[in-house]
Amino acid sequence: MNKHENRKRYLKFIYFILIIISIFSTIYIIKYFFDIYKSKKQSSLLNEIKLDENTAILVEKVSENNDSIVPIKTEKMQKVEELKKINNDIIGWIEITNTDINYPVLQGKDNDFYMNHNYEGEKSKAGAIFLDKDYDWNIPSSNLLIYGHNMKNSTMFQNLLKYNRIDFYYEHPIINFTTTTEDSEFEILAAFYSKVYYQSDKNVFRYYNFINAGNEQEYNSFVQNAKNASLYDTGINAQYNDQLITLSTCSYHTTDGRFVVVGKKKTK
Repeated sequence: MNKHENRKRYLKFIYFILIIISIFSTIYIIKYFFDIYKSKKQSSLLNEIKLDENTAILVEKVSENNDSIVPIKTEKMQKVEELKKINNDIIGWIEITNTDINYPVLQGKDNDFYMNHNYEGEKSKAGAIFLDKDYDWNIPSSNLLIYGHNMKNSTMFQNLLKYNRIDFYYEHPIINFTTTTEDSEFEILAAFYSKVYYQSDKNVFRYYNFINAGNEQEYNSFVQNAKNASLYDTGINAQYNDQLITLSTCSYHTTDGRFVVVGKKKTK
């Protein structure tokens, strides 16, 4: 075999490799943008649900004793019920008005699955917004610990990091969380940078270990540590038995960094 034939075979091989690389690159790019599309599409899920007349009648009911209107379920609560037909792991909806945070919240059997699967259970780099597996709805637990990725395209919990500015907090002081049984508002009491600590680290605030307070002291300690770590004073405090919500996402200010927003449920 002469040098010319060897060269031709070599060029064909290189050409074949380039085609393979091109195909896989194209597939990756398509999947990347499809994930972005699916992530953004979640924000419009509630608006796409149309309640029929038989369902909508649950919004209000005339009391048997008088002519007053008694609210049973808000439209948003009913829509969360409809979403559970897509995936029974959907336990609620989180929204911070006038931000990109507007998503279904899921709860899996572990804290790994929804790190890389979307609300439909499909593989996704963006994952889903999800509640810690240890939250017990039968109690219910003290703290709704909710996770979401910090995506560069501003989807999922990326907007949480804007709470590093007090002016953003002033414009967005409320977290809305809706389940099939309740429409709740949470007043933000703290926003702070943190990290996942090593087991050997002592005297550190492991916010991610707090879901259900064993006693009043444990509850008060979490609230005080959150307020001490906060970048600014919101003027909001919480008392034992107040329901809390904690939103957590990745931050790149340090290794294993996190950014955290804590809120207290408003009483009606």
